[in-house]
Amino acid sequence: MKPIITATEYASESAGPRPPVLLDVRWQLGGPHGRPDYEAGHLPGAVFVDLDAELAGPAGSGGRHPLPDPEAFGAVMRRAGVGQDTPVVVYDGGQGWAAARAWWLLRWTGHPDVRVLDGGLAAWTGGLTTEIPHPAEGDFRPKPGALPTLDADGAAALARTGLLLDARAAERYRGDVEPIDRVGGHIPGAVSAPTTQNVTEDGRYLPAERLTERFTALGAGKGDGPVGVYCGSGVSGAHEVLALEIAGIPAVLYPGSWSEWSADPARPVATGPDPR
Repeated sequence: MKPIITATEYASESAGPRPPVLLDVRWQLGGPHGRPDYEAGHLPGAVFVDLDAELAGPAGSGGRHPLPDPEAFGAVMRRAGVGQDTPVVVYDGGQGWAAARAWWLLRWTGHPDVRVLDGGLAAWTGGLTTEIPHPAEGDFRPKPGALPTLDADGAAALARTGLLLDARAAERYRGDVEPIDRVGGHIPGAVSAPTTQNVTEDGRYLPAERLTERFTALGAGKGDGPVGVYCGSGVSGAHEVLALEIAGIPAVLYPGSWSEWSADPARPVATGPDPR
């Protein structure tokens, strides 16, 4: 199953006999809360999910957006109407990061049928509504571990022996600027691969063949293991994992990412451009 769905495909499925559960996860890093935008207008039937409070645990030593408690996450999904076998579609404001985070978490906890609305809200040409839905409670029970993850030691090892991609902006990778975390730079050996290069100008993912070309040029496929991905706090990294899945390349996320790595002064930090 493709991890993305077009607005046209979603419109058809939502009118069919087995409509997907729809989640609105609008969110911006450092920006205003997404709930007011949701209340001002959202796709019919969409349930709002708060990334900071419901798709992440409390910030701390594990990073700014550590993985949520699986049982708490499951309760949020059941409240939204997610069942064990119900299809789920997730969208955000168009950047794709938050939607990919929800996609990855559902996959990580064992849900078999979840897709991201390609292009997000901007891709939807139908009407919006201010009506807040109250779906029947779902029966989804998380089984974490369905997707692999990396911890800090695993990320460091993969950067030495395989391919670890840094999904942040190139200037943060180089350490030119660091607006959020303790120190700028990157995990030694990691390769710069900004998420902005996964999509077209309107926020839709590039075709599979172009993504395959991109990641192959970065070194994917040259080793035996999966490609590792990290970002600032495990959000945009999920976007890269999704892009790699479209390209047919297995990938594993380091959820703690740079916010966890850089919080420990004992961990090494590299700066400067990608040496390749």
